[in-house]
Amino acid sequence: MPHVIVKLLVGRSEQQKSSIAEAITLAIMAHANAAASSVSVSIVDIQPDRWTADVYGPDIATNWDRLYKKPGYGPNSGQ
Repeated sequence: MPHVIVKLLVGRSEQQKSSIAEAITLAIMAHANAAASSVSVSIVDIQPDRWTADVYGPDIATNWDRLYKKPGYGPNSGQ
C-alpha cells in the first residue's frame, strides 16, 4: 500500500497536481509492482518562507542518508 506525500512550493494548478499524482502512481505501479487501487498520493502546498522549517529541516536534512534523490540546493534557497 504505497502512500506518497509530495511537498511543493505553492503555485501549482489543480491540473498540474493531478498530473503529478498520476505520474507518480504510474511509476509506483511500474517499479514497485503495485496495483493502482493500492497507491495514494497527497500534495502539500508549502509557502516559500516555510520551506526550510517545514520541509528541508525535518524531511531532508535529518534524513539525508535515506534520500534516494538528494536536492541540488541548500537549506535556505526555498527551491
